[in-house]
Amino acid sequence: MTSRSNHPLSRIEYQVMWNRLISVVEEQAQTLVRTAFGTATREAGDLSAGVYDTKGRMLAQAVTGTPGHVNSMAMSTGYVLEKVPIEKMNEGDAFIVNDPWQGTGHLNDIVIVTPTFRRGKPVGLFACTLHVVDIGGRGIIGEAKQVYEEGIYLPITKIVDRGEMNEWLIDIIKANVREPIQVIGDIYSEIASNEVGGKRLVAMMDEFGLEHLDDLAKHILDHSREASLEAINKLPHGTYHNTMMVDGINGKPMELKAKLTIGPDGIDVDFAGSAGIVQLGINVPLCYTEAYTSFGVKCIVAPHVPNNAASLATIRVTAPEGCILNAKHPAPVAGRSIIGQMLPDVVFGCLQQAMPQGVPAEGTSCLWNVRLMGGMGRVDADPEKLKGATSYNVTGFHSGGTGARPKLDGLSATAFPSGVRNVPVEITETNAPVLVWSKEYRQDSGGAGEFRGGLGQVMEIETAEDMPFAISTSFDRVVYPPRGRAGGGNGMTGRVETRSGRTLPPKAQSTIAVGDRLIVAMPGGGGYGDPHKRPAEKVADDVARGLVSVEAAREHYGVAVSGEGVLDEAETARLRTKVAAE
Repeated sequence: MTSRSNHPLSRIEYQVMWNRLISVVEEQAQTLVRTAFGTATREAGDLSAGVYDTKGRMLAQAVTGTPGHVNSMAMSTGYVLEKVPIEKMNEGDAFIVNDPWQGTGHLNDIVIVTPTFRRGKPVGLFACTLHVVDIGGRGIIGEAKQVYEEGIYLPITKIVDRGEMNEWLIDIIKANVREPIQVIGDIYSEIASNEVGGKRLVAMMDEFGLEHLDDLAKHILDHSREASLEAINKLPHGTYHNTMMVDGINGKPMELKAKLTIGPDGIDVDFAGSAGIVQLGINVPLCYTEAYTSFGVKCIVAPHVPNNAASLATIRVTAPEGCILNAKHPAPVAGRSIIGQMLPDVVFGCLQQAMPQGVPAEGTSCLWNVRLMGGMGRVDADPEKLKGATSYNVTGFHSGGTGARPKLDGLSATAFPSGVRNVPVEITETNAPVLVWSKEYRQDSGGAGEFRGGLGQVMEIETAEDMPFAISTSFDRVVYPPRGRAGGGNGMTGRVETRSGRTLPPKAQSTIAVGDRLIVAMPGGGGYGDPHKRPAEKVADDVARGLVSVEAAREHYGVAVSGEGVLDEAETARLRTKVAAE
């Protein structure tokens, strides 16, 4: 096929290549999933993958992945190009970075950026991110007062030089993490993922006779911007406000404030007035704030426009320096997702005012990952008692419920906005000496409504050896529940406790003694609409399936039903008539 680099292609041909580019990055992401060592990537899909032009503009991202990774990873690629211009890169090079302020948000997320060459010339770059199980330091929520205490800090560094691994750097990383096999294995997986993306891109360019991506990039970015602005301009222009209270730390709640302005050239979100930074790693670098804010807006306003540099550029995010949503170096940021993943709900509250029938209720939002550890130095116990204990550090990704939608119930035990999957308990039990006695839906945790909030889940866990174990918690929604919308009820708050009756803090490390069990009860999503408008038959079905109790059906929905889900129509009519009269 003759080169088309010097004359325009038809819109159909461009669209075919655009779709092909998305499939290339999806294969890149799947390579990462299939070769990764850590359960976060392999089982939960906590990753991102994307392709960029030689100017560092993201052209396509994989469907597999999380918004917190891919939307912030785009910045990493730009920083790499600032430090090493593409003209100075060589075929076979790869660069590594985990600087929280250069696009990763915290040290556990490692980015690899790789240039792709065709016929000796650079034609683009591939980047990917994943979350490693350990990066050294004090852990996700330790007592770190600065980022220096949170783990090994990798500035932009060449990890592969013309195909040769930088073994010196590999040795430094190994020496600073608790799980070197998993961490180094994940880094090799990232390098392989980018290589696969590069090979598929070159094959695509060969097939279509492209000498460069400039024309295709222009088509993608121009059309994405046009489509985004078209969707934005269907909304009423104006400024909308919302606030949300989150649990904060040490009994001191925090307020998140947003001002969202819809105008002809895009949407601006300003978080001025939000709480200030704290001396615990829940602070959020601005890149992560931008990532989840823009994702939340896109979910409601332009969900069908692919993610790339142009579609994201129509959503502009600001937060004052020193605000918890714009924490500067060297603030501790290891648990930035706790606050950062609340931001879609915050902007949903603004957008609801512009789209009264188009925004879901609040959900759990932040992840309820179960981080378990054992062995010397990881458990608060007499060292003599820990002799012979297995040393381990394992993370199971788990979620509460999502908020109900304007026309549908919320999703139970489902991660939104991160989109990661729950890790099967069998994987956790294989990787660590623990027993998961139960993992089930948490009855009545979903907020009541015409459309019910998604249920959280409850897990009961015990050590499988004659040694205590510990959990590192990084949870919110323990004090302030996910709020219902349009008359719907709030979701249930979460809690962490032991079977012996001890309440554990939601943001700390706690030890569980031999013979005791850990109970993690996750929040449910808020309901949507008046609960008494929910069809009685649906409530009866919820009771039959154990999702709603007989008592909650009567109290919140005005429905009389037996424990087997048999509906008492006469009593239900009486209850609902009474409520209507009141």
